[in-house]
Amino acid sequence: MATAEVRKGLLLKADPIAAAFRDEVKASLPKCTRPPKLIGILATSAAPSKNYAEFTRRQCEELGVEFVLKTVGAAASPDLGEGEGVEEAILEANEDPSIHGIMVYFPIFGAQQDHYLQQVVSPLKDVEGLHFKFHYNLYHNIRFIEPKSLLSSVSQPTPAPETQSGEPPEGFVKSIIPCTPLAIVKCLEYIGVYNTILPYGDRAYGKTITVINRSEVVGRPLAALLANDGARVISVDIDSIQEYTKRPRVVSDSATAQRYHPRHVVHPCNLTLQDALAISDVVVSAVPSASYKVKTEWLKDGCICLNVAADKNFEKDVRDKASIYIPAVGKVTIFMLLRNL
Repeated sequence: MATAEVRKGLLLKADPIAAAFRDEVKASLPKCTRPPKLIGILATSAAPSKNYAEFTRRQCEELGVEFVLKTVGAAASPDLGEGEGVEEAILEANEDPSIHGIMVYFPIFGAQQDHYLQQVVSPLKDVEGLHFKFHYNLYHNIRFIEPKSLLSSVSQPTPAPETQSGEPPEGFVKSIIPCTPLAIVKCLEYIGVYNTILPYGDRAYGKTITVINRSEVVGRPLAALLANDGARVISVDIDSIQEYTKRPRVVSDSATAQRYHPRHVVHPCNLTLQDALAISDVVVSAVPSASYKVKTEWLKDGCICLNVAADKNFEKDVRDKASIYIPAVGKVTIFMLLRNL
């Protein structure tokens, strides 16, 4: 008796997605009055940071973007401490008119001190979207800003006129979005999770997405981005589970009832991780641990899984349940950085 063929889900590497944005960046460069200049500040001896710096340099050279790597601290000499001189290097780059973008290779000191350094980078040169002005805009669903607002001491920028095209109105520019969360959104757009028939700003409506790890660099901004695009997002961290959504929990019968809030609202969630995975169309995991694995048996059949961590957060048989599995997004992230530049 013949047995039915067991077909695995698609293993989708980031290369074709990255290639599309490589072409976009390349096409935009001739419009610049001069080649943009990016400085990378490397202050640590950590191998992942060194590798990322080398990868950045290679991509910039291929595209014709000027890249300068400045090494300080332990990256410059074994006699110096980790991170020594990094703040001075940032301040110097802020004042250099020939430099258009600054990126610092984190982590250096740890979350709290690194967060301080992220605020030292001028928002006019922050290509990573880690300055509080950009985080404010992201969490408040402010997509377009006037450039002068980056120099203002007022947190809340002037709201832009409404647009349905996704392009900024005259006099406004797109607010910078952190590179890795933006890369994940672009991956989801590429594979059709976002429905382009729906209005701009609500194209993830109808999708339930679980994001595992609520870090300030990836997990929390990603959850906010996805919820502001209409998704129901279940944010899972080591000590709590939250729900991010911009849709009111109780819908009024009134004809004037609000269809959704202007930005996402965070609610406590009583689901377990297993409950969340069972109903999720998309699962994104960014846990910085080689031992952490998302259980394949808990996944919804036909879901989409993205691994964002340096280590694989999914079990080897993930494609027995997932229709699409993206094992890494780093190649897309670098083009989001160059796009921001």
